[in-house]
Amino acid sequence: MGSWDDLVGSALLGTERRRPAGVVGDAEEAAAALLDAAAGGVVRRRAGVRPAVAGQRPVAAPADRRPELPQAARRRLAMLLADRTADAARGRRGAAPNLAELLPQWLAAARREGYAAPHALLPALLDAARARTDLRADALALAGPRGLWLAALNPDWKFALRVGQGAVAVQDGDARKLWEEGLFAERIALLTRMRLADPAAALALLDSSWRTERAEDRLMFLDALRTGLSGADEEFLEQALSDRSRNVRTTAAELLSALPGSALAARMADRARSCVSLGPDGITVEAPYACDPAMERDGVAAKPPSGRGERAWWLGQLVDSAPLPAWPQRFGGRTPEEIIALPVLDDWQPDLHAAWCRAAVRQRDIGWARALLGPPPQSSAPVTAVGDPAKLLSILPSPERAEWVARFVEAHGLSEAFQMLGVCAVPWSRPLGRAVVDALEIARDGGSYPWSFSGVMGLAERCLDPDAADQVAALTAAAEEPRDSSPGAGTYWAEAFQRLTGTLRLRAVMLAELRGTPIPGGGTQTTPAGPAGHAG
Repeated sequence: MGSWDDLVGSALLGTERRRPAGVVGDAEEAAAALLDAAAGGVVRRRAGVRPAVAGQRPVAAPADRRPELPQAARRRLAMLLADRTADAARGRRGAAPNLAELLPQWLAAARREGYAAPHALLPALLDAARARTDLRADALALAGPRGLWLAALNPDWKFALRVGQGAVAVQDGDARKLWEEGLFAERIALLTRMRLADPAAALALLDSSWRTERAEDRLMFLDALRTGLSGADEEFLEQALSDRSRNVRTTAAELLSALPGSALAARMADRARSCVSLGPDGITVEAPYACDPAMERDGVAAKPPSGRGERAWWLGQLVDSAPLPAWPQRFGGRTPEEIIALPVLDDWQPDLHAAWCRAAVRQRDIGWARALLGPPPQSSAPVTAVGDPAKLLSILPSPERAEWVARFVEAHGLSEAFQMLGVCAVPWSRPLGRAVVDALEIARDGGSYPWSFSGVMGLAERCLDPDAADQVAALTAAAEEPRDSSPGAGTYWAEAFQRLTGTLRLRAVMLAELRGTPIPGGGTQTTPAGPAGHAG
């Protein structure tokens, strides 16, 4: 009857176009003969399979001594994991909470409480972590040692081994073997974890293979030194200033400039002071006329981006790499606030202040960040921020940060506050939460285009304190639409506020379930049914 490949080819093309050898008769008879031949071929192929050697049994799963989830929290996790795959196909959610966005919050809270994941939910938990990288840290922490054990049995979950083996190697003292034999992702995870536990040992491990690493790998390894950066890293970073890769040299210079006591910072301070001085009428600036080789070695990029002048470009790099404590000395002992208030001659103020902003962020200097931000602009004043206010705010203590943003939102609304809200601690403070909800109400009543606030609504669902649910619930009724508003805007706003209310109340219930405390408001909390009839 011919070979197996011959039979398969005839089955694909049809017996009218291609008949296997030995098949005769009309089309119907040929088809029957082909099936008979295929059945015989299957038997022959199965009979020819040799017995395989049995594989080695997996080792027993390690014990996990952490407490089990409360029963209600276990049911909640099962519902959230089942619902996460349905959201993409469900389309518009209307007023229903977005359970997929509640899963990261649930995982973070469960991790803080120190629970272990139920064994039966480990596969779904690993699948969720595989699909969303933002879930991995909390999901793998919840999965614990049994999650890593299970991941070793399924190639689809090998990412968990790359993320988790770094911690295991540090604990087991087998870091060098993983560093020498591991994949790049495993090595970068190992280096990052070691920097948290023992920065000096991590640096020694990196130094042992530095000269044999590829340029792109050296860049990523060098970037990992931001964790635990200190003066002990200076000697290594100074050597990296002579690296063959320009990107490596630039990153090394940036890290050194974040160490105010480094030799590079001192060199940059000398250069910056030669360009910026205080005259009788204010600050005078004499930007560099050339970028010499010594400046390039210290990380100054010679070629400016398109549309930027060379001298302003060089000046900015010198100033943002100079240690900020050098400027009060340069300006007669003035405070950062007094220095910022000085006039800057010849239109150099935007460049100079922007460079100081970058320096404050890089050096994590709270005093300079506070001075550069100043008080939130009044409602009658235009918003003319220099630098990135969100980055400057991220340096301030959490309460001060929230107060500043709350006052900004009260004065200017939400149109320019999205990035600032993103750096505020979660949950938002009550004054900040009230300011955001009030601003949303004002935007609705003013006939604002509702979909432009969807990003803020998403932030509010994740960041508002659940105690704000009652304030939001008062806005769930559909308001009368202004004449010049978009058609359907009132319905959208009502649905958005209903969804926000439901989400906040559900978050409160989730936290109560994890802590084993009474559910807020009493009774049983019910959420919209998920796939296969899952309900809260």
